[in-house]
Amino acid sequence: MKNIKRMLRIHRIFMAQEFKRMMEYKGDFIVGIIGFFLVQLSNLMFLWIIFGQIPDLAGWSVNEVVFIYGMSLIPKGIDHFFFDNLWSVGYFIVRKGDFDKYLTRPVNTYFHVLVEKIQIDALGELIMGIALVCVSAPGIRADWDAFRVLAFIAVIPFVTLIFTGVKTITASVAFWAKRSGNVIYMFYMFSDFAKYPTTVYNRLVQNVITYIIPFALTSYFPALFILKGENPLFNLGMPVLASAVLMGAGIMVWHKGIRAYESAGS
Repeated sequence: MKNIKRMLRIHRIFMAQEFKRMMEYKGDFIVGIIGFFLVQLSNLMFLWIIFGQIPDLAGWSVNEVVFIYGMSLIPKGIDHFFFDNLWSVGYFIVRKGDFDKYLTRPVNTYFHVLVEKIQIDALGELIMGIALVCVSAPGIRADWDAFRVLAFIAVIPFVTLIFTGVKTITASVAFWAKRSGNVIYMFYMFSDFAKYPTTVYNRLVQNVITYIIPFALTSYFPALFILKGENPLFNLGMPVLASAVLMGAGIMVWHKGIRAYESAGS
């Protein structure tokens, strides 16, 4: 318990310092959030164009698709806000030899990397996701009982860790290869498939995004239970299991990578 309190205190200190740094450049802060809003709005316009020509998408109404889209943005936005420093590990921290500083400090290296920075522009993604869920939900014929609402809230931390686990595993490749930013990008871009119902894709893509790079578990499968009440054991249980497996594997690969790490520099 004492160690947890210490880590939380360190996290608060890092966040406070990061906010101070960001507030020195208020223009970048505002432009970053607006930029994310504009990207998501352009994607939504694409959806409205599609539904202007067809009544549904593989049996899903426009409100249901928008709900899934919004649900995919919430965990992605949380991961982006808190844990985006893993991209830096993949792109330049290891390659430049800057990882040495984490090894010389009396803090767990993985925890230190995670809490060192936050991405404030992720608020655009997060706010948009919450807004889409709230706007689309009233137009969906679903039994909005307390259990489904609580299930929606409870599953968010777990599906967020699916994003973080994938980034941890791919970022750790840098300990051997010196640079893994492109690997992170290649795997992370599969998360775009989570914005739409999995049934619109062919069987190969469905299997990949469900069992190999399981981003479908971050939105589509929880939505199956929340919207339609289908198979709660799989649709809620699998995201929890996947998050545990990916985070466990990610931390294991991270520590193996540290043992293989050799300081590098330009």
